[in-house]
Amino acid sequence: MARQEQVLQLEPPHELKFRGPFTDVVTATLKLGNPTDRNVCFKVKTTAPRRYCVRPNSGIIDAGTSINVSVMLQPFDYDPNEKSKHKFMVQSVLAPYDMTDMEGVWKEAKPEELMDSKLRCAFELPLENDKIHDSESNTNVYSAPMKSELSSLPKSASSSLDDGEVKKIMEECKRLQMEVQRLREENKQIREDDGLRKRKVASMVSSPHSSSSQAMMKEEGLSTRVLALCVLFFVIGVIIGKLAL
Repeated sequence: MARQEQVLQLEPPHELKFRGPFTDVVTATLKLGNPTDRNVCFKVKTTAPRRYCVRPNSGIIDAGTSINVSVMLQPFDYDPNEKSKHKFMVQSVLAPYDMTDMEGVWKEAKPEELMDSKLRCAFELPLENDKIHDSESNTNVYSAPMKSELSSLPKSASSSLDDGEVKKIMEECKRLQMEVQRLREENKQIREDDGLRKRKVASMVSSPHSSSSQAMMKEEGLSTRVLALCVLFFVIGVIIGKLAL
């Protein structure tokens, strides 16, 4: 008995193209669409499983929806003379209405219920002319609007804009110079006030010691005078005593 025709719609339908350089991972997208009114189980298989990473590689596509499958080619040394023999197969089966285990569906599926589609792989490198054309087109796309915008501005407006900018800069410089001068004066005043305050504190600290020293000197002078007077009186008394005898 012949197999059923594939119900899934594949995009691209026959060939997956991988565009180099192949020094890094190159990804191709495969779109799987389910136009039926039944859920469909699918699997994606390849003849070179070590060279590709497929996400998702299996699953269920709900009725009337689609999913994107990412096919990632691993880096390798590309030889343009070597034709790719890698192939992919998308296998599908209608999901039962009472499905609870997807793996059980694949095990119990009959060969005539399975549907598959095969795709080949193609590797290609970008040509030098394509690179140059792409770079030139990008340059033209971005440079053209800039030129048109600059040309649309009147010359007087651009010159007045420059003069205005220069004037603003000069005013800002003058304002900054005045601000610097003001800060210098404030700093000078602060230093003068600080010196005066220090002198006052020093004089207040030294004044008690000076007054006490002066008092001590006065006391010493007074005691010396008293002692001298006592001696003088003693000598006068001795003299008067001798005269009286």
